[in-house]
Amino acid sequence: MKILVINAGSSSLKYQLINILTEEVLAKGNVERIGIEGSVLKHLGVDGKKIEIKNEMSDHSQAIALVLKTLIDPKIGVIKSMKEISAIGHRVVHGGEYFDKSVIITDSVKEKIRKCIDLAPLHNPAHILGIEACERAMPGVPQVAVFDTAFHQTMPKKSYLYPIPRELYDKYKIRRYGMHGTSHKYVALKAAEFLGKPLSQLKLITAHLGNGSSITAIQGGKSIDTSMGFTPLAGVMMGTRSGDIDPAIVTFLIEKGMTSAEINDMLNKKSGLLAISGIGSDFRDVGQAYLSGDEDAKLALYMFAYQVKKYIGAYIAAMGGVDALIFTAGVGEYNPSSRRRITEGLEHLGIIIDQEINKERGVMLDISDKSATVKTLVIPTNEELMIARDTQELISKLNNI
Repeated sequence: MKILVINAGSSSLKYQLINILTEEVLAKGNVERIGIEGSVLKHLGVDGKKIEIKNEMSDHSQAIALVLKTLIDPKIGVIKSMKEISAIGHRVVHGGEYFDKSVIITDSVKEKIRKCIDLAPLHNPAHILGIEACERAMPGVPQVAVFDTAFHQTMPKKSYLYPIPRELYDKYKIRRYGMHGTSHKYVALKAAEFLGKPLSQLKLITAHLGNGSSITAIQGGKSIDTSMGFTPLAGVMMGTRSGDIDPAIVTFLIEKGMTSAEINDMLNKKSGLLAISGIGSDFRDVGQAYLSGDEDAKLALYMFAYQVKKYIGAYIAAMGGVDALIFTAGVGEYNPSSRRRITEGLEHLGIIIDQEINKERGVMLDISDKSATVKTLVIPTNEELMIARDTQELISKLNNI
């Protein structure tokens, strides 16, 4: 069974074709600048050869058509025809309270995704475009929606409700939703496998750290709390996002003459690592500046580590202990210095890392020191594989009905 995984953005479309029986990635790529001059498809086949196809694409339908054409191309393709694609799995950022698990896409599901556009105005419209483009290109092929928010729907009310008038939740569904759920779920499952224990018996803290970052407390296989909130802006400071701030700052700035749009832009695109370092939003660039003696770069990196550390401590308290701390995503997997800064000072909680092993990057690792009572793991995330697995499971059930 071959499954096409799609992650549609407003002007981009990422894809992977996965043989779910072997979990091998047959091909993957990214279509950039959809609807913008200079559209291009960057494709990587099973032979590892990188190919760029420059072709103007005015919409997602044309992007999907080019992806499919590339996949079946006699010279660079990996399948003989589209009939080899059994199903399509779509990453969908926001499912609101409608979805606590992945679902087969129907007209009703699409309507509910549309109802969540207010909660994810940059993402959900693009996902609908991707779904409908696939419907036109491959009519009759089953499609599955895998939601970033679904894994966090197990949070109790004490975790997801905000202490604001209840009618605002009742009317607008203002609450904590969390993001990166597919990633948190994947690394939690891998951690249980690595530790040789049922996920239902573990207390885990998963730190998905990158340009966007979130930390999740997972108890008994369920998300009980997570750092991102009503939107992905909440939690720790990120590449360009502020993370948690005093909400009165927003009203203060409005009174000083800034518009809500300007404040939203500032908090999402001009804050975080970029604002504190004055250098950029890429941890590698800021890290290089720190090594060169830049004090603002040093401050930015230590602020980030401090904020992540506070969430780890809070979640240990919330769960009454922890069996393993897991680092994942770009910074979590590839930045040993960030892992070191985050875990410094957590020795009294049993979190101690081996500094030599910690120098490794990009692979699954147990970086715990022998004296540690809590495991510290590095687990590369694989959201696309998680999406493919969910898709395969649902399609198998559908075929057995």
